[in-house]
Amino acid sequence: MKLEGRTTLVTGAASGIGRAIAVLFGREGASVMASDINEEGARAVAAQIEDAGGEARAIRTDTSREADVQAAIQATVEAWGRLDVIVNNAGIGGPQYSWDQIVAVNQSGVFYGCLHALAQMQRQGGGAIVNMASMAGLVGATAPGFPGGFGYPYIAAKHAVVGLTRQFGLDGAPHRVRVNAICPGWIDTPLIGPLKDAQPLLDWAVQNTPLGRLGQPEEIARAALFLASDDSSFMTGAYLVVDGGWTAR
Repeated sequence: MKLEGRTTLVTGAASGIGRAIAVLFGREGASVMASDINEEGARAVAAQIEDAGGEARAIRTDTSREADVQAAIQATVEAWGRLDVIVNNAGIGGPQYSWDQIVAVNQSGVFYGCLHALAQMQRQGGGAIVNMASMAGLVGATAPGFPGGFGYPYIAAKHAVVGLTRQFGLDGAPHRVRVNAICPGWIDTPLIGPLKDAQPLLDWAVQNTPLGRLGQPEEIARAALFLASDDSSFMTGAYLVVDGGWTAR
């Protein structure tokens, strides 16, 4: 019960990594605000947490809209009195999205979450912010038949998340607010659906991962738990790489 008595907000909680984080946080004793643009999916996750004996609520949030992010933080505070942990997880990717759409969610959404969560946590005397970056925030890639590697806007936004994490880590430190990021590799979630539909791309991803497989959302959730809990009490402004060895090559 590493998060017992703590209040948490997880964006992008309806599926994939976000869902795994929300469920694990609930199991570890946290009150969870499941936030997603897919409100029905967020409600399903909240119900799953409550069915397992936890406490959760759901809210629709478009993280590309600053007012929505503020509202999700405020809803968490109104529900439980404070915000102890925010996981800025919501993200999109793929050629079906424009530069502006990807940057709005993956970069601006994280910025809004950091900015307004930090303000709340300063008022209450501390907290933890966990940002979802990516191995694409650390390196480029040469993907077969896909110019731009991981995608130019995705690369740009995830590099920005690493930079934001460092700066907010410095800004939060005097106020006992820790800010860290996770850099996942290829994780088996709906986000990589197009990759799984193209066997050569899937083979490329797996064969270039030294551990030889896709990661699972639960493996990233455990990293988020580490960064959200007191187990990482001397970490801030840092990023945790969970990529099966991809960036070690």
